[in-house]
Amino acid sequence: MWKTLRPNRANLVIWQWLLLVLCFVLWYVLTSPTLLPAFYFDDPNKAAFFFGEPQKVLLRIWEWFTSGEIYLHLWITLLETVLAFAFGTAIGLGVGLWLALSPLASALFDPYIKAANSMPRVILAPIFGVWFGLGIWSKVALGVTLVFFIVFFNVYQGVKEVSPVVLANARMLGANGKQLLRHVYLPSAMSWVFSSLHTSVGLAFVGSVVGEYLGSARGVGYLILQAEGTFDINTVFAGILVLTAFALILDALVGMGERHLMKWQPKTSDTEKL
Repeated sequence: MWKTLRPNRANLVIWQWLLLVLCFVLWYVLTSPTLLPAFYFDDPNKAAFFFGEPQKVLLRIWEWFTSGEIYLHLWITLLETVLAFAFGTAIGLGVGLWLALSPLASALFDPYIKAANSMPRVILAPIFGVWFGLGIWSKVALGVTLVFFIVFFNVYQGVKEVSPVVLANARMLGANGKQLLRHVYLPSAMSWVFSSLHTSVGLAFVGSVVGEYLGSARGVGYLILQAEGTFDINTVFAGILVLTAFALILDALVGMGERHLMKWQPKTSDTEKL
């Protein structure tokens, strides 16, 4: 019987939803002053104040979507995120290919790339606010700086790890530079690129929300900031859950693109090992 109930490819989604429900139940129990009164040392309402109450968080999300209050804010944040993700990926891919295929340029820019990568990019948010104003482009610029380096280093490493034997065979068959780029370098780098994109989705959201924190009148980050100012922890968690849900949706879209473009790659996902 256990073999039929244990997680496998057929029931994995069910187990994932059960785990999510379990997390919410545990959250509810630990923040309810009537269910675990001995767990608290003084005021039983402290846990709810600091960690929120899941039923009120879900109710707040429901009110946002049924009233339409969140749609404009969510559209602004998603627009900033998608633009930052697209521009950061395109620039990282282009620069990564250029430096990987140009040893002289790579050696010249290497210390500057490392210095820029070591700099905390969040501190650039006020500067971008001065340069681009408090509209969406300052948030997009911050998101681009977060996404760029993840994509750049993965593309650079992917191109560098192309097998010399494959390159030599392709050249012997008469492949020119453009053909090598299209049929050898890019396919080699694609697995590294998509690996980086799954991480970059979350970072693009970080750039948008941090930018909204520092100066904005719209966006989910703005809603979270307003809630923090009034110590409304339930609204803060509601904003976090909404952002997390849409980050997962964007990550799923990246996964669909990966499966479409990487059909030639052997499938070795954890799901297929179950």
